[in-house]
Amino acid sequence: MRRTTILTILLATSLCLPAINAFGQAQAANTPHRFRLRSAPAINHGSQSAEELRRSVVNGASSATNTLPLWNYEVASPRDGNLYEGIIVGHDPSVRGSGASASVTTQLVPIVLRFHRIATSFNPNTGRLSTRSGIATSDPTKADPGCFAGSANVPLQLMAQSPIFRNADFNFGGTDVGTTQYVDAFQRGNFWKTIDKANYHVRLAPVQIYAPVVVDVPASKGILIPPSVFAAYFPMCGAESLVDINFFDAIAVNETTKLPGINPGTFPMFMLYNSSLSFGDPADLNNCCAGGYHGINPEGLKFQTYSPFDFDVSGFFFPSDNDTATASHEVAEWMNDPYVVNATPAWGHTGQVANCQNNYEVGDPLSGTEAPRVVMPNGYTYHLQELAFFSWFFGDPSLGIHGWDSNNGTFLTDAGPVCQ
Repeated sequence: MRRTTILTILLATSLCLPAINAFGQAQAANTPHRFRLRSAPAINHGSQSAEELRRSVVNGASSATNTLPLWNYEVASPRDGNLYEGIIVGHDPSVRGSGASASVTTQLVPIVLRFHRIATSFNPNTGRLSTRSGIATSDPTKADPGCFAGSANVPLQLMAQSPIFRNADFNFGGTDVGTTQYVDAFQRGNFWKTIDKANYHVRLAPVQIYAPVVVDVPASKGILIPPSVFAAYFPMCGAESLVDINFFDAIAVNETTKLPGINPGTFPMFMLYNSSLSFGDPADLNNCCAGGYHGINPEGLKFQTYSPFDFDVSGFFFPSDNDTATASHEVAEWMNDPYVVNATPAWGHTGQVANCQNNYEVGDPLSGTEAPRVVMPNGYTYHLQELAFFSWFFGDPSLGIHGWDSNNGTFLTDAGPVCQ
């Protein structure tokens, strides 16, 4: 049984709307523009309410034979005076010694998408794409010299060699937080004032790369957009494809039950390449797009977590969303809210959140805001998203490094009064 840690706030002394939602105006100004990623809508599996799911997770995940390493927290938030509890991947930040380190076996599953509909033109007044029938494929296992210079040009290899899975030296505000994976470095900075700095880690390891899963996408559920469609507006190095998010989620959940080695104690990640997720008809760009999400399938009380994500370099999105930006966002959110049940005082009007929400999603408040880019030994420069600390959601004084509320210092105070 996991111990529940009561996190006391330390005393001071100790994905947004599309960038082209005004299509006609943007065209009239003849201003180059790209798209911004948006938050994925909630995807529910089963008939449980959010509170029923939370109770099931707290009770069921604790007794499961295959489970992630987890710890529970309770915190009284000075933002609203209420008590909150939740579950985070890893070990309790108060643990000292070798027991402070945790690892999660991670499966990287490349997805090959086979499309039957191809865009031919774009109407900037309506946001719709005209299409024709045709066959086209998006494949992260194939070299793409159009989007990558040099020999490092296979998206799957670039992902496997990225700081999501490989070590790099991370420094937050002049303090070295370790040579490790990016999200582990973030999590160390997140609880910097409480952890055993010599031993605390939450790593994705070992990383197992699977054979590609080929998905045949019906014409009504997906579309491929050649670079020529947006040539009048912005350059693209390759095609972008769009897939209906609910169609793809059903595929991902099914694969978690079929692929060998995946179980509730592992973390399967489904890699798309230059392929984002639409909220309905992909030919209507008003439905565009999420770059990924993290989810849970509670079927049979097994609590299988998983995350689809897009490794995107096509030029369809702003550069801050390139390559591993989405993966850094989703892995960090999975680590801090693996079962998508951790509630917070309401916050919003920042990052990709136009209104208010009340969940512990460390990527959403800073979507589009980069952390320092990282050059890896393969010579490729990776994009990473800045992420919000625990204390930003629940209230200062911060538990994080430098008393900050995000790992690159964009947030220096908490989220403030409860969002209205």
